[in-house]
Amino acid sequence: MKLHFEDDLDYQQAAIASVVELFKGQEISRSEFTVTYRPESGPQATLGLVESDLGVGNRLQLIDEELLENLAEVQLGNGLSQDKVLQSGDFTVEMETGTGKTYVYLRTIFELNKEYGFTKFVIVVPSVAIKEGTYKTLEITRDHFENLYPKAKGYEYFLYDSSKLGQVRNFATSSTIQIMVTTVGAINKKDVNNLYKESENTGGEKPIDLIKATNPIIIVDEPQSVDGGLKGAGKTALAAMNPLCTLRYSATHVDKHHMVYRLDAVDAYERGLVKQIEVASLEIEGGHNKPYVKLLSTHNRQGSITAKVELDIASGKDVKRKILTVEDGDDLEQLTGRAIYENMQIGTITVGPEETIELKGPGLDKTLKPGMSHGGVDPDEQKRLMIRRTIKEHLDKELRFKETGRPIKVLSLFFIDSVEHYRKYDDDGNVLKGKYAEMFEEEYRRLAKLPDYQTLFASIDLDEEVEELHNGYFSIDKKGGWTDTAENNQTNRDNAERAYNLIMKDKEKLLSFDTKLKFIFSHSALREGWDNPNVFQICTLRDMGTERERRQTIGRGLRLCVDQSGQRLRGNDVNTLTVVATESYEEFAKNLQSEIEKDTGIKFGIVEPHQFAAIQVKGEDGEAKPLGADASEKLWQHLKQAELIDSKGRVQDSLKAALKDGTLELPDEFAEQADEIKAILKKLAGRLDIKNADERKIIRTREAVLQSPEFKALWDRIKHKTTYRVEFDNVKLIEDCSIAIRDSEPITKTRARFRKAGIEIGKGGVEAKDGDVGNYTTINEDDIDLPDIITELQDRTQLTRKSIVDILIKSDRLPDFKRNPQQFIDQAAEAIIRTKRLALVDGIKYRRIGDDHFYCQELFEQEELKSYMKNAVKAEKSVFEYVVYDSEGTEKSFAEDLESNEAVKVYAKLPAWFKIPTPLGTYNPDWAVLVEQDGEEKLFFVVETKSSSWWDDLRHQEGAKIKCGEKHFRAIEAESNPAKFIKATSVDGVMKHV
Repeated sequence: MKLHFEDDLDYQQAAIASVVELFKGQEISRSEFTVTYRPESGPQATLGLVESDLGVGNRLQLIDEELLENLAEVQLGNGLSQDKVLQSGDFTVEMETGTGKTYVYLRTIFELNKEYGFTKFVIVVPSVAIKEGTYKTLEITRDHFENLYPKAKGYEYFLYDSSKLGQVRNFATSSTIQIMVTTVGAINKKDVNNLYKESENTGGEKPIDLIKATNPIIIVDEPQSVDGGLKGAGKTALAAMNPLCTLRYSATHVDKHHMVYRLDAVDAYERGLVKQIEVASLEIEGGHNKPYVKLLSTHNRQGSITAKVELDIASGKDVKRKILTVEDGDDLEQLTGRAIYENMQIGTITVGPEETIELKGPGLDKTLKPGMSHGGVDPDEQKRLMIRRTIKEHLDKELRFKETGRPIKVLSLFFIDSVEHYRKYDDDGNVLKGKYAEMFEEEYRRLAKLPDYQTLFASIDLDEEVEELHNGYFSIDKKGGWTDTAENNQTNRDNAERAYNLIMKDKEKLLSFDTKLKFIFSHSALREGWDNPNVFQICTLRDMGTERERRQTIGRGLRLCVDQSGQRLRGNDVNTLTVVATESYEEFAKNLQSEIEKDTGIKFGIVEPHQFAAIQVKGEDGEAKPLGADASEKLWQHLKQAELIDSKGRVQDSLKAALKDGTLELPDEFAEQADEIKAILKKLAGRLDIKNADERKIIRTREAVLQSPEFKALWDRIKHKTTYRVEFDNVKLIEDCSIAIRDSEPITKTRARFRKAGIEIGKGGVEAKDGDVGNYTTINEDDIDLPDIITELQDRTQLTRKSIVDILIKSDRLPDFKRNPQQFIDQAAEAIIRTKRLALVDGIKYRRIGDDHFYCQELFEQEELKSYMKNAVKAEKSVFEYVVYDSEGTEKSFAEDLESNEAVKVYAKLPAWFKIPTPLGTYNPDWAVLVEQDGEEKLFFVVETKSSSWWDDLRHQEGAKIKCGEKHFRAIEAESNPAKFIKATSVDGVMKHV
C-alpha cells in the first residue's frame, strides 16, 4: 500500500500560510560563503572565504519591526491575541494530534524555499520514536512533495549521526534544500558531544560551526519535551545553532512564545478532522466482597510518611471506592467502617525510588507497589473482560465494513502494564506466551465461533491463524529479547530504537489486508511518535493516572482512517475511536478535559476579549476583512454588561440558556455576524463531548415515509444529475481582472522606524523598557532584482502568460511592481483569483444529463446511519427514524420545527452522497421539504441553511458553491410544480416562500 497525501486541506494550508506570511516582504535571496579547513591555522580552524567548497545559507532581510507587523497580522487573521513586542525568534504552531502536524511542518519547508529561497532546515525531536516517524514520513512523501514543488527536486534529508559527520559538511555546502533530523539527546551535551568537537570529516571544523554559519531554520517537534524548560539544555542547544528562527510544533505546548496558528483539541474534534471518541467503560457492581486495598503513591512531607490508597468505604447504605491518605499503623476497619477489614493494618511505608506499603493482618503479610492491589475483584478477570470487549468492538467494525463494502483494515491497540504479561522467556531463552496473550487467543476463538461473525471466518483455520493476528512492539535488547521501554540512558535508547525501526518499517504493511496482524500489544513504546490511521480500538490494561496519559493514549488512534488504496476517509460513520477503559465515560471526559486544559491552555468556559477579532465582515468597499481587536473588545464588553459573562470572561448560565433557546441578543452593528459569533460562544460555553459507547444506535429508515407517494413526488423533482460547462468572455475576464488590480490597495515601499528602549540595571537584573517609537521612514531600494512576475502569477492563477501580460498592462499599476515586487504579486494574484471565481459562477451553465442518470431512492436504505441519542431528534416525517445533527444550533432547531409544523408533510436531511458538481468542489445542499398549502397544493423545496452571511458573497468559496447549486436545481426543474431552491435559516423563513 502507498499512502496518499492530500494537498488541499484548508486547515493545513492555513497553518503553512501562517508561517510563510511571517516573512512577507522578504525577497528570494541566498547568502553564500565557503567552508574550508586552513592548515596554517592549526587546530583552531575557522570558517573562511577561500574559493573551495561553496556553501549556501539562509539570510533574513526583514527587521524586527517588520516581523512584528507580519506577526500581528497573522495573529489577527487567526483569531489569536496580538503580541505587542517581538520577544524572540520562536514561533509556535499548535495542532491537535492526528491532524497532520508532521506533514504541515515538512511542507512548510518547501513553501519557505519556494517563496524566499531558504534552504537549510534542522528538525529537532525529543525521542527516537519521533525521529524514526519523521524520517519515515520524509521517505513516503518524497514523490508527493517533488510533484508539488518540481523546482525542489533533489532535496536531501538525513538523520544526524555523530559517527557520520561528513553529512553535516554536505548540509553546509550543498546548494539544495537540506533537512537534518536529530533528537535533542544527540545535541544537548556539549562536553561529550562530537557536534562541538573539531573533526577531519568536516574539514577540521567543529560541526556546530558549519551549522551556525548556515543560519538554519529550526523546526522543533514536541518542544515541551525538547527544551527542558526555558533555560534547559535543549533550549541552549537550539540557540547554539544560531537559527534564523525557530518554529515550534505540538499539540501540548508548555511555553507558548509567539503563537501564529492554533488548531486545538476542540477545533479538531468539532470539525471532524480526527476520529470522534467513545468510551466503553468497565463498571463493576457489587464487587465489594473482599477487603480491597490499592496503593496509588507514597509521600514524605516534612518528615511525615504517608500513602494514598484506594479503599471500599461504607457510605450510608452503599459502599463506594474512595482515595484516602494513610499512615503506618492505621486500622483499616476504623477507616472504612466495614467489618470485612477486621484486624487489617497498614504496615511500613517506604518512599523514594521504591515506593511500597505493607499490609498486615491474620494470615496476611503483603507488600504493594504503586498500581498493585489486594482483594476486590480479581484484576485478571477485569483484564479478560476488557480484552473480550475490545475484540468484540473490533469484529463488529470488521463486519460492518464488510457488509457496506468498505475495504478498511481494522486495527486494535492494547497498552499493558508489563512486557512479561504478554511474552516471557524460559531458562533456555525460549519465548512463552504471557497471560494477556493467552487470554486474547482464548477470547478471540470464543467470539469467532458465534453465529454473528461466521461470515468473517468462512475459510479461516482459527487454531492456526489466531497466533498470527496479534503481536507486540516493545524495546528489544541486544540479545533480541523484549524489555520494558525507557529512554533514560544510552542502552535503553538503543533498545527502543530497535523496536521503533521495526514498527516504522511495518506502518504501511499493517494497513493492508495482506498482513494478518490486527491486534498490537505495547508497553509504552507507542505512547508518542507512532500512530496508525486504522487504529479503531484502544484498550488500556494499565492505569491512566499520570498527566497527559489520556491524551497520549488516545492520540495513537485519532488520525482519520484510510482504505486499501491509501485514500483518507471522512465522516463519523467510519471514524470512531473506541477506548476500552475502567473509568466511567463521565470520569473519562472530565479527566480528559482537565488534561486538555493543562496541556493546551484552553480556557473552557472563558470568553476572551480578542475572541471575535478574526470574524470576517464586509468593508465599505465590499471587501472581506477581519472584525478587528477594537470591535471584538466592544462585543466582549456588551456580553459583560448584559451579565452573560463575568469580569474574567467566565460564561454564565444565562449565556448558555440564551444560546440554547435562541434568545441571545447582540448589538445591531453585529447583526450580519450573528451566526459566527454564536458559533464561537457555543464552543466556549460547552464541554468537550465524549460519547458513551452503549448509547450508540443504528438509525433505520422509516419505510412508511420513504415509500410514500409524497416522498416519491419530492424525490422525483430533485434526484436528477447534471453536468456543467463554463463559458468565459475572455475579453471581459481580462478587463475585470485589470480593474480589480487597479482598484486594489496602494503598494508601499520598504519602510523602517526606530524604537527606543531604556536599559535599567538593578538588583533584579538588566531590563529593557520600551520608550518612544519613531515614524516610518521609506527606504529606497534601487538594487532589487525583480522576480519573474509572469511565471509567478501564472503558477498562482492558472491563466495563460498572454492573459496575464494583458491584465498587467491594462491595470496601469506596473510601476508599483518595481516599488514592492512581492506585495504587488500577492495583491495582484488575489485580485485575479477573486475575479476568476466570480466569472466561474457567472458563466456556469448546468444541463440535466438524462432520465437514466439520477440518485436512486434506494440509496437511503443502503446507507447505515449511526448516532448517539443525545445528537439526534426523533422524527415522524423524515425518511429516517431520527435526524442526526452535528450541532445544537440551526440543524437541531430546524428539524424540530419541521416536525412540529403541520404544513410540512415529509422531509429529508440530504445525505453526504447527494452531491452537486461545481468548479470549486462538490456541493451538498441541506434539506428537501414537501409543504402542503390549503390542504391541497403541494410545494417542493430544497433548503440551504448554511450561514446567511455567505449566501450571496461569491468571493467566498461556500457562497459560490451555493450559487452553483441554485443553477443546478434550475436546470432540472420539472415542467409543472418544480422544486424551488431557497435559502433560509428557519422553518418560518421557508414558509415565507409558500
